[in-house]
Amino acid sequence: MATKTGRNGKNPGPENSRQARIAEMRRAEQARDRRNKILAITASTVVIVALAGFGAYVINDQNEKDRKRDEAIKAPVSGEQVWDAKKLGRNHVDTPVKYEMTPPVGGDHHQRWMNCDGDVYTAPVPEVNAVHSLEHGAVWVTYSDKAPKAEVDKLAEKVKKTPYTLMSPVKEQSGAIMLSAWGKQVTVDGAGDPRVDQFFGKYVQGPQTPEPGAACTQGLAAQ
Repeated sequence: MATKTGRNGKNPGPENSRQARIAEMRRAEQARDRRNKILAITASTVVIVALAGFGAYVINDQNEKDRKRDEAIKAPVSGEQVWDAKKLGRNHVDTPVKYEMTPPVGGDHHQRWMNCDGDVYTAPVPEVNAVHSLEHGAVWVTYSDKAPKAEVDKLAEKVKKTPYTLMSPVKEQSGAIMLSAWGKQVTVDGAGDPRVDQFFGKYVQGPQTPEPGAACTQGLAAQ
């Protein structure tokens, strides 16, 4: 029987065999490390690409929403009534004022405004104080007994989240739910009516405001 010899013509000893196994194990370990690194880099790349794609989708979606909102704000509000702001008095008075519309959208008013920092009043508020709030750029949400309670509650939640707004009942108004700003007014069908967001976006501190930036706090609170 032939005897296996090494390159130097000698039989490989146990030490040489052990070193060969160690070298082979190291090569195998290095190969595994390379595969793991490649897999990790590939996975990271996939995640980054996915996140980038999702981020682009979110940005594009938000841009589209902003575009539609801006278009809605610029568009006329369907069914809106408009009064000439130049003909609406702005004097501070201590006597009652007879307004030509209910609720009023402007005119002479009391020197104190109703608090309108998302304030929801469950009882009627003085018109002369609410009009002063409109002068400061507030939107006034009003409702009659004909308004469904569920719609009133939804609107109240929106008002509470929106600075420069107030809400109160006005029994004598013609529409069940009405929105008023200085010189502007519209009757809406309910909280889900798209004109609600449009009116808010257009007139909360909008260009119709005689005194933009004036306070909506530290005025008259609920009686």
